[in-house]
Order: sequence, then structure tokens, then C-alpha cells
Amino acid sequence: MPLDPAAKNLLDLLVAAGRPKVWQVSPAEAREGISALAEAADAKDVPIGRIDNAAWPGPAGALAYRSYTPVDAAGDPLPALLYFHGGGFVIGDLDTHDGLCRLLANASGCRLISVEYRLAPEHKFPAAVEDADAAACWVADQARELGIDPDRIAIGGDSAGASLAAVVCQLAKERGGPRLALQLLLYPATESGVDTPSRVAFAEGYLLEKKSIEWFFQQYVEPGTDPIDPRLSPLLAPDLAGLPPAHIHTAEFDPLVDEGKAYADKLAAAGVEVEYVCHPGMIHHFFCLAGAIPYARTAIANAGAAIKQALARARQAGATAQRRASM
Repeated sequence: MPLDPAAKNLLDLLVAAGRPKVWQVSPAEAREGISALAEAADAKDVPIGRIDNAAWPGPAGALAYRSYTPVDAAGDPLPALLYFHGGGFVIGDLDTHDGLCRLLANASGCRLISVEYRLAPEHKFPAAVEDADAAACWVADQARELGIDPDRIAIGGDSAGASLAAVVCQLAKERGGPRLALQLLLYPATESGVDTPSRVAFAEGYLLEKKSIEWFFQQYVEPGTDPIDPRLSPLLAPDLAGLPPAHIHTAEFDPLVDEGKAYADKLAAAGVEVEYVCHPGMIHHFFCLAGAIPYARTAIANAGAAIKQALARARQAGATAQRRASM
């Protein structure tokens, strides 16, 4: 399928505006750039039931989080979606992903908890992984206080945030907790330091570029860091059996599409329940561009509906297990 007309129009506007490439500016300027893109292209004025801004006790100090209660919330406890924003581990924040989080909370019926984590280059790998892992443990431990059902906690993110979500699922399996009912991975980065065919085919001109990926990696890791570490490359983890069901979304014109599909295939081969969607005509980051790309709203609505159904099944399964245990 050709590039979506709205996505093409956005890319053309960015070129016409002379927007610098991420590797041509400092991390601080790159952060300003993603904020400007969000201001121009994120969904605006999305109604939400309630928003709470607070802090959670990260492993190296307090970090901000934002809780979104959907408009049609039936009352506590609600299912939850712990969410990590994307941005190559360098850029992005709660505000750059606000529109997506509002839409996804409403579509899924989840209390969505979007958490900050330490960014590079100020905080190198594995700081972001440590924060994401600690956030999952904290949400599970504080489930009652947060008004969420501990048996229906999903975890997710986009791009680098999806990588963090995938890694946290692997760490939770190794450790024996917390219990995670589902992983939502939006165009995940799953293998570092490789040139997949899609990274070559879509190296330039599709928002995320090959040089951008390389720049992010240089900011994130210390020189000499082994890229095959599963915390950097979750695709390379030796055993994916026993991980939570996965909903994986990729974009047709995305340098990361091949590694997202490869992770879906490897999970399925390991016996994990997988729902995989490659969105035709779409570019990287499109879930966060619903103000400029109308299809993004449809994709978010469908992704949210699938999460709602999956967590309803998880609730049913939990109730059945409790009944059997009491017999």
C-alpha cells in the first residue's frame, strides 16, 4: 500500500519547515523538537474522566507519573495499563504522549498510568530499564491504593517504551513477579546494532531514520556496551516461553517494522499468545500523531478494544481459578 496521504502530508510539512534531524542537534534541542511535534500533531482536547499528576519513588529518586481514568469508568478497581513513552530513551515525556494516553485509556477502559523514567545521555543504560522495572513492581504493590485490579495489570509503550515494556515482562518472568496480564508493544525496538532490511529500506524520509536510531543508541549506552544484552535487545532473549500475551503493532513504512514482526514471530513460536497488526501506509510514531493522521484514531480505538477484551478474559480466568482453588 502507498504511504497514507495524511502521513505524507505531515512529512512534507516537516521537510518544508526545515526541521533539523535529531542527530544534528543536542539532546535538549531534540526534546524541544519532539515537544513541538506533539503540540502540532497530537490529538487535542480529548475528554477524560479524571487526570491525577503525582510522583512515584523511583530507584534513584522520585519520578513523575500521570494517571488517566477513562470517561466511562464504572468504579474502582479498574484494569490498568502501565505505559512507557517512546523517544529513543533520550526524548519524550508525559506531555508528548498525552493525547495518545487519553485516547487509549478511553478505548481500553483501563486506568492508564504513564510514568517518567530517567533519560539518556544524562542517565545511561540500564537506568531506564531499572526505572521501568521498578515502576511495574510499584504499580503492582500499590494496586489497591491506585484503584486498580492487581489481576488485570497490562504493560505497554511505544518504540523505546515498548522495548522497556518487553524487557520488564522478561524480568518479571525471571523473578516470578509482578503478575502482568498483557503486553502492548507499539512499533517496538527489539534488536540493537543491526541493519534489518526495513532499517535500510526506510533509512531516510519516514520521520524515524536510520541515523536517528544510531544517534539514540550512542546517547543511551556507554561505548563498548554489548548490544546483544536482552535488556537492550529483547528479541535476543534465549527463552520467551511463559511471557504475557502480546499485542504488537507495527507500521508499514517504519525502520523498526522487521524487528517488531520478528519479536511477534518469536513469541508465537515460544507458545505465547500474540495478536500482530502491521498498519498499512503508516510511519513510525503515528499513534502519537492523531491530530494530523486520522487513521491513528482508528488504530488506537481498535487497539484499546482488543486490550479491553483481553483483560476481560483475564478476569474471567482469574475468577475460574479462584473457584477451583476453593473447592
